[in-house]
Amino acid sequence: MLNQFSRTALLFGKEAIERLDNSRVAIFGIGGVGGYAVEALVRSGVKTFDLFDDDKICLTNLNRQIIATRKTVGKYKVDVMKERILEINPTCKVNTYQTFFLPNNSSEVDFSQFDYVIDAVDTVSAKIELVLRAKEANVPIISAMGAGNKIDPTKFVVTDIYETSVCPLAKVMRHELRKRGIENLKVVYSTEKPIQTIQDDQNSCKTNCICPIDTKRTCAIRRDIPGSNAFVPSVCGLIVAGEVIKDLIKVCN
Repeated sequence: MLNQFSRTALLFGKEAIERLDNSRVAIFGIGGVGGYAVEALVRSGVKTFDLFDDDKICLTNLNRQIIATRKTVGKYKVDVMKERILEINPTCKVNTYQTFFLPNNSSEVDFSQFDYVIDAVDTVSAKIELVLRAKEANVPIISAMGAGNKIDPTKFVVTDIYETSVCPLAKVMRHELRKRGIENLKVVYSTEKPIQTIQDDQNSCKTNCICPIDTKRTCAIRRDIPGSNAFVPSVCGLIVAGEVIKDLIKVCN
């Protein structure tokens, strides 16, 4: 009988669809990258999601985040993403956490319950902790490197962290993970050199923050505000999702 995953089953087979149906994926960061990763996962048949993000949708998110519309501005990203998931597949189970994952609260998350972890956050300390916790629990993880200040979506590469170059965030991650004895980490990163953003105080979130009221971490406290667009973070997120799906069903290929 035909269903919403029939076209996917033509490529992967029934056993793969069943495996995705039984998979539980945690996504940390529901922004430009993480949102598109979730979108592809739910449309591919993943059934259970754990969404981690403490941000509310801001007007400036409309240029790149799939859950950002005029109607969703001011709402928590995890809540909007959950609603979207259930509109696509009402049988999904979605757990949401309005939390900013950091080393000091990482013990609150049981990583052993996940089949896969997606790191789509932009804070180095959080990224490192995610890798450490996932490795400790023997759960596969994929990390998205920097997608900001990039304009060429064809430059993304899937590789090991120690094979990366150019990307400033990847450089920091290589250094910190090597110190901690992490031998490998699958990443999606861009070989494009970051471009210099145009300096315009009127368009600066640092000086003219318009984050929704009661936002826990406003742009004003962030160290840097990168430039972004609709077509680079989205491609990164879709590549991340593709790797997760292939890894989850590889026993069925």
